[in-house]
Amino acid sequence: MAKVSGSALEKELDQLSIPGHVAIIMDGNGRWAKSKHLPRISGHAMGAKRVSEIVTAASDLGIKALSLYAFSTENWSRPQQEVSFLMSLLVKYLKKELKNLVRKDVKLVISGHLEDLPAAAKEVINHTMESSRQHRGMIFNLCLNYGGRQELTDACCALIKQVNTGQLSIAEINEHIVGQNLYHPELGDVDLMIRTSGEERISNYLLWQLAYSELYFTPVMWPDFTKIDLLKAIIAYQKRERRFGGI
Repeated sequence: MAKVSGSALEKELDQLSIPGHVAIIMDGNGRWAKSKHLPRISGHAMGAKRVSEIVTAASDLGIKALSLYAFSTENWSRPQQEVSFLMSLLVKYLKKELKNLVRKDVKLVISGHLEDLPAAAKEVINHTMESSRQHRGMIFNLCLNYGGRQELTDACCALIKQVNTGQLSIAEINEHIVGQNLYHPELGDVDLMIRTSGEERISNYLLWQLAYSELYFTPVMWPDFTKIDLLKAIIAYQKRERRFGGI
């Protein structure tokens, strides 16, 4: 079967129907490494390279927000050596990619609890966020030490505090108010959620924002996921009819 080029796929795109918010579960690093008889950390290293490519591709396509599930609250249960490598890889990636984020006018935000991360990781994260704070291009939302249930729990706590201090009444709480108390309400709902590696579940990811998202599952492992695969996902999204619960 002949390979489809990126340029050919771009011609298929409806430029008026680019998803505004794309979220990706970057799955399959370990299995990719195992299939090549490499250590798991080799899969994570290759996966980091794909992050750079996909962030650039998403920005070029006009996607307004890109969320990547980089490290979940459950990932702390992995072997300590692997966790340490992931944290050092995060530091290396952000230091290397800052110039590219600046060049592309991409703004970095983080979803999750940063206080549990190593000091070196927090330092480079804060520096990168501050350096890109005024950028007006795509928002790059990196989900670190993140859990969807934790985000909703934190939103509930914020609402309770507002009620207790008189800033808000219980009668005023509605879906909009709840959404405004999520980590980054400016991102909006997810239009397209992509999961790589063939697994078909959402794994506690952006539970509120995925309510009416189109889900796209691909067998491609994250270290092999390229701009072409992103284009295929968007084209599949554009062929669907979104009814948001209507007829």
